[in-house]
Amino acid sequence: MLAAQRFHHHFIDSPMPTRPSSQQPSSWLSLRVPPLALFALFAAAIWLLPDLLPIRRPGAGVAATVLAVLGGGFCLAGVLEFRRARTTVNPVNPAASSALVVRGVYRLTRNPMYLGFALLLLAFALGLGKLSGLLAVMVFMAYLQHFQIRPEEAALRTRFGAAFDRYCQQVRRWL
Repeated sequence: MLAAQRFHHHFIDSPMPTRPSSQQPSSWLSLRVPPLALFALFAAAIWLLPDLLPIRRPGAGVAATVLAVLGGGFCLAGVLEFRRARTTVNPVNPAASSALVVRGVYRLTRNPMYLGFALLLLAFALGLGKLSGLLAVMVFMAYLQHFQIRPEEAALRTRFGAAFDRYCQQVRRWL
């Protein structure tokens, strides 16, 4: 339980450190792998992972379906809000954003599409009955947090300033 709390605090709720606007993301991996490609890669990894600790429980199929519907819903709602705001959905160039989207599903989470991907991967692992898939979902989220979300937030902070900071104070990164 303590490890889960540390993971949640470090990767879910930790504040974005501020950096000068002229400073670029610190890693060559930052904003390089499109999240949809990363999702596909992790889905393949879950498929290929061994069944070391299978989780075949009654109702797992129903739970996987519910998670998949929720995940797909978060993804779709996020894209629709971006389209409605007429801003880019391109995750490798967040500086091109023309609007700070804070309505709709963005009142619940700052990253509905990434949350949706994580829920879809979780549904996939559960549907396959692979406990090892849960570890893959955690690695997926950690990767996104470090190499995608934090650099995106730095670009949005540079672009939208105090408005983005206020939004970050009101809405969590994941849920």
